[in-house]
Amino acid sequence: MVPEKDNQQESRRTFVEQSLKYGLLTVASGALLAKVFGKLESAESEETIEVMSTDGTLMQVPASAVSHTHESKSAYNPREGFANRKFVMVVDLAKCRNAKKCQSSCNKNHYITGENAWIKIYKMQETEKTAPYWQPTLCQHCDQPPCVKVCPVDATFKRRDGIVLIDNNRCIGCRFCMAACPYSVRIFNWSDPWQGETAENMEYNPDHAGVPSQKGTVDKCDFCPHMIDKGELPHCVSACPNDVFSFGDMYEDTVTNGSGESFKLSKLLKDRAGYRLMESLGTEPSVYYLPPSNRVVDFEEGLDNYTEFESVDKAETP
Repeated sequence: MVPEKDNQQESRRTFVEQSLKYGLLTVASGALLAKVFGKLESAESEETIEVMSTDGTLMQVPASAVSHTHESKSAYNPREGFANRKFVMVVDLAKCRNAKKCQSSCNKNHYITGENAWIKIYKMQETEKTAPYWQPTLCQHCDQPPCVKVCPVDATFKRRDGIVLIDNNRCIGCRFCMAACPYSVRIFNWSDPWQGETAENMEYNPDHAGVPSQKGTVDKCDFCPHMIDKGELPHCVSACPNDVFSFGDMYEDTVTNGSGESFKLSKLLKDRAGYRLMESLGTEPSVYYLPPSNRVVDFEEGLDNYTEFESVDKAETP
């Protein structure tokens, strides 16, 4: 049995180490730190280093107390998401001409093949007398996602930054989420997808959804959190030649397109009469659409047959 005095010393040491790790030291805690270490280290001969607390106070502390402070470069957790962020996307229907570069880039970088594309581009037309337009459709990353509510194993989950993901290691293939989603943006892996050696050898991480995909599980758009973590835009945004997509943080009220142009989100939605799909359902989507008025490009029927899927080289497929 560990003596009570030793337990107290270990608790104090842990408190001090955690304080250093998270930068929570103040002038008062700096004074306490000196006292605590004076008691804990009086009988030890250990190398010390000089550190600075958050208030600028310099102090000598044992090297072991801060030896693990650099184990993690950030507090980012793939399942929890980014703190104090709320990611949104804006899709400008006036600019879409169905080039499908968004789809092919998404396929390639998520190792998706064939009809399992996470982005679908639909020909839309309100009536026979109105002009048709193209509508890219992807996961809406709802604030009130019905898919999360029906998942029996917590495979589908919403992060604190608003991104909705699927943990394929938990997914049991019940497809309740697909039935609950009003946007029909989820796909099911009916067969065992072969995504190339690169994907097959990658360590699974819910942050990079669908890599590698597994037979009997559900996949969908993930807003590319692995790109956000690097300070870059999602693949569909950067790949679109017509700047159809803009992506950003609602809390910052800013979105950026693939050309690097930034816009004030609230003003953009107000000036262009932005809307969300099926708002009456109360799902609170994070994807906003700008109506196809004052079009930048003409509607081209011929591109409807465009079927390029840049994913896995056909020569690699067994």
